[in-house]
Amino acid sequence: EIDTIGKKRGGGGFSGNDEREQTLNQLLTEMDGFDGRKGVVLLAATNRPESLDPALLRPGRFDRRIPVELPDLGGRTAILKVHGAKVNMEADVDFEAIARATAGSSGADLANIINEAALRAVRMGRQRVKQEDLEESVEVVIAGYQRKNAVISPKEKE
Repeated sequence: EIDTIGKKRGGGGFSGNDEREQTLNQLLTEMDGFDGRKGVVLLAATNRPESLDPALLRPGRFDRRIPVELPDLGGRTAILKVHGAKVNMEADVDFEAIARATAGSSGADLANIINEAALRAVRMGRQRVKQEDLEESVEVVIAGYQRKNAVISPKEKE
């Protein structure tokens, strides 16, 4: 991701990361040297465009922004099916139900849900993932691992 080297530079004085700033300066110099007629296309990705140095966003460097939004219901269903195809699943698994429960999830989150469900099935001694494994893995991935033994005693409630 470009924000690794393309973060806004500190103002004036000495910097805490001279190597990163030197790398950014070299990248900017190289970008200015490209001949647009030679078919060179430079792509970069970031989840935080607001953190980029303004020099990177100057016209003639990165001219277009193409936002990649989180997947919608159909996209989430398709992503779950792609990752689910790599795992032994029960025939009655409802990927669309899982997709409905995961609004706002990224493709990486959905892949993690499938992986967690497969791990849960193995822990339960099964060779196939069931719907309940997927439902539990949604809870684990979205809400974090449940601490089932973390029950508050009446004394702690006081």
